[in-house]
Amino acid sequence: MTGLPEPIGDEVRRELKRFGPSGAMAEIVAAWPGVVGEVIARNAWPARVARDGTLHVATSSAAWAFELGLLAADIRERLSTALGDDAPSGLRFAPGRLPEPSSDIPGPQRRRAPQPSSANRREADRLAETIDDENLRKLVAKAAAASLASSADRPDRLLD
Repeated sequence: MTGLPEPIGDEVRRELKRFGPSGAMAEIVAAWPGVVGEVIARNAWPARVARDGTLHVATSSAAWAFELGLLAADIRERLSTALGDDAPSGLRFAPGRLPEPSSDIPGPQRRRAPQPSSANRREADRLAETIDDENLRKLVAKAAAASLASSADRPDRLLD
């Protein structure tokens, strides 16, 4: 015996499975983001497994519940592929409380406003120079400079 603590996750999961379908909740929660994708995981999260094996999923709104209800067969199939025997027998979506976002579920990241270079500003001024109204010309030049800076920061956006 080394005296170091040993992970108990496998033992806990094994004990939880004694409670029937609800015992697979840990596996369902772990697989959920990968099965449904980032956007759905931010708007729908497994809440509980009923005795009949139905997974009840809390959604951020009635619209999400409705839309996911239409996708239930596909989501159920993906859960079955990911979880095998631990997959729920059915799905039910309803508006409810979602957990706070964690680092496991990427959320929208706040981007800083692009900082135009002097070259961006010169090009933007050139593009807006034919606008007669001075205030409008300055606003258009400022927006154009920001757009040019943003495109320079993200070359992939040039293809959009």
